[in-house]
Amino acid sequence: MPSPTRSSLFDPIRLGAVEAHNRILMAPLTRARATRDHVPTPIMAEYYAQRASAGLILSEATGISQEGTGWPHAPGLWSDEQVEAWKPVTNAVHKAGGRIFAQLWHMGRVVHPSFLDGEPSVSASATTAPGKAHTYEGKQPYGEARALRLDEIPRLLEDYARAARNAIAAGFDGVQLHAANGYLIDQFLRDGSNHRDDAYGGPIANRIRLLTEVVETLVDAVGADRVAVRLSPNGEIQGVDDSDQEALFTAAAKALDAFGLAFLELREPGPDGTFGASDRPPVAPLIRKAFTGTLVLNSDYVGQTAQALLDAGIADAVSFGRTFLANPDLPHRLANGLPLQKDDPRTWYSQGAEGYIDYPAVA
Repeated sequence: MPSPTRSSLFDPIRLGAVEAHNRILMAPLTRARATRDHVPTPIMAEYYAQRASAGLILSEATGISQEGTGWPHAPGLWSDEQVEAWKPVTNAVHKAGGRIFAQLWHMGRVVHPSFLDGEPSVSASATTAPGKAHTYEGKQPYGEARALRLDEIPRLLEDYARAARNAIAAGFDGVQLHAANGYLIDQFLRDGSNHRDDAYGGPIANRIRLLTEVVETLVDAVGADRVAVRLSPNGEIQGVDDSDQEALFTAAAKALDAFGLAFLELREPGPDGTFGASDRPPVAPLIRKAFTGTLVLNSDYVGQTAQALLDAGIADAVSFGRTFLANPDLPHRLANGLPLQKDDPRTWYSQGAEGYIDYPAVA
């Protein structure tokens, strides 16, 4: 376990291959500004470049395949066209002095069949997500997913490897595996959604197998110092939960520790969190003991609460989500105690410039 850093949010930190100029990371934020075919658009370059003062930008969740992408106008990284369209985005971030990782996403059972020509989505087991999916035809009930077959796992691993290689070809500084928030990897991790009786189900050691195999694949593809992972260890998210989250996520953290990753990020909302709120004790302190690498926490923190995590040695850096939406110059505002602008939820997933690139920086 690292000793308490007593560092400031504004101190630099090494994140694998990246020397971040502060410890204020931009968390992944779905914004739905790509095309219907999941190709990034020019407006995205301006959006990310505006936020390049973050120590590191984690891109919006980006699909590794059509099978894994079920959000309207979300970008992907499986085609040459997508790679070419990402290049102006990463170039703009680098030109502005920033660094950016691509977050690699497979949504699993949360992909609606309308994205798959009517075919069922895949998951750890044949289960159905609660609620309704966002689709191009409006909100629709989720369909029942089918269990991913054993003979399909090599193909899934190659999808992740291809997306990681594509990310580097597109100019990203690294990749983050999205293993959180009730998506595919999380569906395999937790016993509430994983009912398998093969090598990927049952005991915790089996349920973390896909996570570690994907991470090993990414490390082989682009190097451990360019790979990060995101987990969400606290409470039910999108109908996915576990009967012993402390044991599960501690074991996952120990397994990840062996890879020498750039960092591990935890999305762990407390009782007042708006997504995945939980009244359970936080698991982050246990993970801090199990994971000896760089640990990043994320959960609606503000400047003072984020600094307190560093002071206590619980985290090495903090990622900020919604506050970055309306405050492209967030590190400057936090450093100088300046007021924060409020974001407009109506524009989170719209396709235009409003609520996307029109929030002003401090003059």
